[in-house]
Amino acid sequence: MPSDDATADASASPPVPTPPPTAIGATGYRALLRNREFAGLYAGFTLTVAAGTLSGFALGTLVDDRTGSPFLTAVSMYGATFATVLGALTLMSVADGKRPRRILVTLQCVSLAGVAAQAVPGLPLTARFGLLLVLGFFHSLGTGARMGLLAEVVPSSAYALARSLMNITSGSTAVLGFAAGALLLRYLSPHEVFVVAAVLTGLGLVAVATTAREHSTRPAGPGRPGTRSDARPGPLSGLRRTWATNTELFSHPGRRALLLNLWVPNGLVVGCEALFISYDPEHAGVLLAASSAGMLLGDLTVGRLLTADRRRRCAFALRLLLAVPYLLFAAHPPTMVAAVAVFVAGAGFAATLPLQEQLLALTPDPVRGQVQGVESAGRMTWQGIGAALAGGVALHFGPGPTITALAALSATVTLLSRPFAARAK
Repeated sequence: MPSDDATADASASPPVPTPPPTAIGATGYRALLRNREFAGLYAGFTLTVAAGTLSGFALGTLVDDRTGSPFLTAVSMYGATFATVLGALTLMSVADGKRPRRILVTLQCVSLAGVAAQAVPGLPLTARFGLLLVLGFFHSLGTGARMGLLAEVVPSSAYALARSLMNITSGSTAVLGFAAGALLLRYLSPHEVFVVAAVLTGLGLVAVATTAREHSTRPAGPGRPGTRSDARPGPLSGLRRTWATNTELFSHPGRRALLLNLWVPNGLVVGCEALFISYDPEHAGVLLAASSAGMLLGDLTVGRLLTADRRRRCAFALRLLLAVPYLLFAAHPPTMVAAVAVFVAGAGFAATLPLQEQLLALTPDPVRGQVQGVESAGRMTWQGIGAALAGGVALHFGPGPTITALAALSATVTLLSRPFAARAK
């Protein structure tokens, strides 16, 4: 972690103008990674995802060992997603502050402190759940700040490609993180795994702090939507700006329709995935791996091979693809058939890319960090809602029928909202 003097020196330096789009000329993953700032944000993001996966796995294992409660174990795995919405509703405007780099580095420091605190042996479970909520809250703010910087570091023509690479990395890192967590817990205690997660978080902090620069594209004061010239800095001012921007965001029919399609269908399908262990304990790993593989292939294909126009034309089909294959679970198919269906459905998660592009196009530059933070926080919250809803319904109707019902509901939402998403302008 950089010293206070180093941080102060960096934040005191004048903002650096956003590099021209030609800095990444020909779009491609290698071209993106040659951009030093993007490479730093990408490395920090990857290390943060890895740390979050390891710490979540360690916490779930610790809670299960201490309580034996499936409910508390599930909450320990998904509880942070519910806290992300608190960030979206309160202080997400910090994502569009005048010093986005300083904000992101500060939030990374808070995350490092929280993960390190989880490594303290003997910490009561109530304190651990409290830390989980705090980390979820600041994670949502950090996501907004990171995505706001991303939109400035890369040209708009490369934005979908950059998000595609991050989505691919997120999925693959999560899969590898869970595998690594299971392996580490054979030799280490959960507290020691938390130490590993803290080290990864610290490395992510260093990656961002040593590569990201300040940008001067975000006007302050009266030029920023939702602010007043006499507004004083501080939590209340941030809360007012957040609510003002959120109110304007949700009052726009086009953005409202895009957020609905980004949040609800995905969340319901994540609920389907949350039932894999209950549906087929012996082959749940196969189904989860198939879903992750499909998601990676979908993001790679849609983000790398399709143009922006083709991505937008495919968005509706991809949203349907996300849910329809799960309808096969009504017949309780053989494992390999179910795995193929889940793999195909996983590719449908790539629908987020064109929807995110549309949302960015409809967002004023000064608040794009906050809007992207709200989008990410809402999507994560709906994943937690989908998992909780699936678990509750499955108690009464069983996992197979519940998976089918959630998939049908996801497809219905996509069908009914199609006219509104198509007219999003």
